[in-house]
Amino acid sequence: MTDHDLSLAEVEAIAREAHALQTDKAGRPYGEHLAAVAEGVRVRGGDDGQIAAAWLHDAVEDDALSARWLAGAALPQEVKDMVLAVTKRPGEELSSYTARILATPGALLVKEADLAHNADPARLAVLDEATRTRLTAKYAQVRGLLGLVGDESPSDRKNQANPGTH
Repeated sequence: MTDHDLSLAEVEAIAREAHALQTDKAGRPYGEHLAAVAEGVRVRGGDDGQIAAAWLHDAVEDDALSARWLAGAALPQEVKDMVLAVTKRPGEELSSYTARILATPGALLVKEADLAHNADPARLAVLDEATRTRLTAKYAQVRGLLGLVGDESPSDRKNQANPGTH
């Protein structure tokens, strides 16, 4: 263990390395998705902890990094909590998953940025019609359960540790 938390640059490097051999559904390098989600959090007013969680948001779910690694990582507990909140567990009901996100300070903004990139029409356009239709419905359902309806985001997505952010 070190006496300092990992910097955003260190978190980015770890996430990119962990997902280096992974591609998204369209065959693009997975690091592009991670970068887009981190940037989405930043432009939505997220703090450094939320940006770090964005870089790591799929690491445990995709087995790119273990939950044990995350537990021991030199990161604030809030970042670890956000990563675990947005980590969908095998067989987990969407209602349980979304309730955990809503109950974890800062996690909703990370998931909002993730959904925004996943549902980007340009990204979906390269997929076959059946996959595109299935994913569009899935992302809309998750957005609804999280209260992310239309272009407006709920005011409770603010980082509770930093109420001045949105």
